[in-house]
Amino acid sequence: MTSGLWELVLQGVWVTVQLLFFSALLAAGVSFVVGIARSHRLWIVRFLAGVYTEVFRGTSALVMIFWVFFVLPPAFGWQLVPMWAGTLALGLTYGAYGSEIVRGALGAVDPAQKEGGIALSFTPWQRMRLILLPQAVPEMIPPFSNLLIELLKGTALVSIMGMGDLAFSGNLVRLALQESAEIYTYILLIYFVIAFLLTRVMRGLEKKLKAGVGKAPTPKPEVELKRPEATNVGGAV
Repeated sequence: MTSGLWELVLQGVWVTVQLLFFSALLAAGVSFVVGIARSHRLWIVRFLAGVYTEVFRGTSALVMIFWVFFVLPPAFGWQLVPMWAGTLALGLTYGAYGSEIVRGALGAVDPAQKEGGIALSFTPWQRMRLILLPQAVPEMIPPFSNLLIELLKGTALVSIMGMGDLAFSGNLVRLALQESAEIYTYILLIYFVIAFLLTRVMRGLEKKLKAGVGKAPTPKPEVELKRPEATNVGGAV
């Protein structure tokens, strides 16, 4: 490929990385808000969070992108740029999956920990912040890592809006070169490299978060016990 075509591919990589970053931030925020709401004490909060989860988890991300980019403008009279339309559609869709990860991790915390917080007169928010989340978040990292990789692959769907992501740029290069095998091999390798780097970062984050959870107590130094020497009370004979 020529330098100009490589520049087009690299621009697509940059757009994909930006879209992944913004949609991952939105998905993470939605995941924690909705996941915590699924375990709220008020039934109406649990119900609304459950409705959101089922709706966005049960619809196609591709159709959601179409809906946000093509249906919302005539309905509400405003138009989102492709970057923010893709961020909104992907973030809300994958946030629904992430909310189940958060709900499951919070539910897996030992009930005795919750009861201990109640015994200490902690408020619900204090129990969540000081007891539940510190133990649940490290357990969320592996499934969140998988979800992040799925989100990376889902960013290719925004090419239907004409957004110049990696998939869209690769297709333009294919049309220019009339060669599918070479360019799509490069695209596959680029997606793999990004996914591999994300996996390594998430594993490092998991180790860091788990470092202070369930750590074995530091062994105390052994104290050598010496037998007391016999003393001559009556003095020397």
